[in-house]
Amino acid sequence: MFTKRILHIAQLSAVGLAGYYIGQRDKFSSNEDTVTIDGKSLKSMPGLPIFGTVSAATPYTDSGSAKDRVSQIMKYGFPSLDNVRSYDDFVLSYDRRNRVPNWVFEHITKEHVMKNDAVDRSKCDFTPDESIHPFFRSQNSDYKGSGFDRGHMAAAGNHRLAQKHVEQTFLLTNMAPQVGEGFNRHAWNRLEKHVRKLTKVYDNVYCCTGPLYLPRKDSDGKSYVKYQVIGANSVAVPTHFYKVVVGEATDGLLDMEAYVMPNQKIPDETPVSSYMVPPETIERAAGLLFFNNLQRSKLNRINGKKA
Repeated sequence: MFTKRILHIAQLSAVGLAGYYIGQRDKFSSNEDTVTIDGKSLKSMPGLPIFGTVSAATPYTDSGSAKDRVSQIMKYGFPSLDNVRSYDDFVLSYDRRNRVPNWVFEHITKEHVMKNDAVDRSKCDFTPDESIHPFFRSQNSDYKGSGFDRGHMAAAGNHRLAQKHVEQTFLLTNMAPQVGEGFNRHAWNRLEKHVRKLTKVYDNVYCCTGPLYLPRKDSDGKSYVKYQVIGANSVAVPTHFYKVVVGEATDGLLDMEAYVMPNQKIPDETPVSSYMVPPETIERAAGLLFFNNLQRSKLNRINGKKA
């Protein structure tokens, strides 16, 4: 009898606490977009729920410019909210199980890609990201002798405003294993250059990049998702990579392009356009929603065709 009474009291307490929390949450969501926790003001970011935050990969500074940059990059929404990390000039979601990104988001303009004598890529070193817990961190030793390149998701050539920006693209959180000859150094590089050329057409270019693990039919007639892992930390080798790009013109018109490339040697004569796919096919395969704050009805063209 005594035990039942204690249990009843505990249940009533839980209900009371839940009601208080919901009331507080509704108060915040209805009246304010900023809340204070432990003496710090937290502002809900675009596409994030109340109390949603973005973990800084670099030491936290309460500078308005840092917050504004994240809001600018993620203007059209977050593809997902798993382990989101902000850097000075790009934002990514990190896949702790596979030790590669889920997605990497960039906002690129003419200024970001133009030659800058103050920026020297040759001074950059591939570096483990110490903001990631050691259990889930990839290391240079994982790639050594694997036969795969450390492939940039946020391309170094997209971040020439400052030396620090390009250096951060060499953090291993921004890398995934890519076939070197015929892919990372050639076909994938051509796609990256194509994205940079879009800044000559559009004032703002928003680019989301990441890995895919697509199924293949085996000899038994069944489909399997199979991929290699490398190194002591079992870094996953994606079967494919994607890019989804939105170009924003001066007049407000928006165009979208979406690409999927197999992680293998691709003949040089293959045009980039041959890897265009409907963006929703990438969303289904990746489990992500790209540019979720952008109504598709506002798109002028998708993959060069009238939307």
